[in-house]
Amino acid sequence: MTGDHYFSPQPTTADVRSEIEFSVAGRDYTLTAAAGVFSAGRLDPGTAVLLRKADLPAPTDPGPFLDLGCGYGPITCVLADHAPAATVHAVDVNARARELTLANAGRVGVADRVRVADPDSVPQGISFTQLWSNPPIRVGKAELHALLARWLPRLAPDGVGWLVIARYLGGDSVQQWLREQGWQVDRHASQKGYRVLRVTHRVH
Repeated sequence: MTGDHYFSPQPTTADVRSEIEFSVAGRDYTLTAAAGVFSAGRLDPGTAVLLRKADLPAPTDPGPFLDLGCGYGPITCVLADHAPAATVHAVDVNARARELTLANAGRVGVADRVRVADPDSVPQGISFTQLWSNPPIRVGKAELHALLARWLPRLAPDGVGWLVIARYLGGDSVQQWLREQGWQVDRHASQKGYRVLRVTHRVH
């Protein structure tokens, strides 16, 4: 295995910065990305579909929210901006991604409500009202299943998880696997080859 992947804990790629501009729900954002971080050249198409099609939190929603695999922080910044009462926990194994997320939260003016951490540093006792993720499909099926099995149980009883997965990368098989694990999974939307899945605790 040569070179960095966006799931490398410590990227060795030169830290070349770029500016990413995008709009969500009528608000414009300009964030800084960098080489060695997921989708450094543009807002990832899957993330764009997720932010466009999933139900953004209400302004009064207190959270806390989880952005799982935050990258340079586009989902974190949008959630914190749209829900000014909420705390957003931004989790990534990539140290450069975490640094960028914190800096971008500062640019958007929400850094006081963003908690950036590696996966092992998130306080154990927290349950999340919402979990958002464009999960790292390319880590492989076993690692992806382990990731979701670790974090989805931390949804509050009435919490909701929003996932976006490319159909050609197994979006439908992930949906089936989650149902087999006992989750309620609804295909909330499909666009540009991506599935937006809404995941909740199954009501018994």
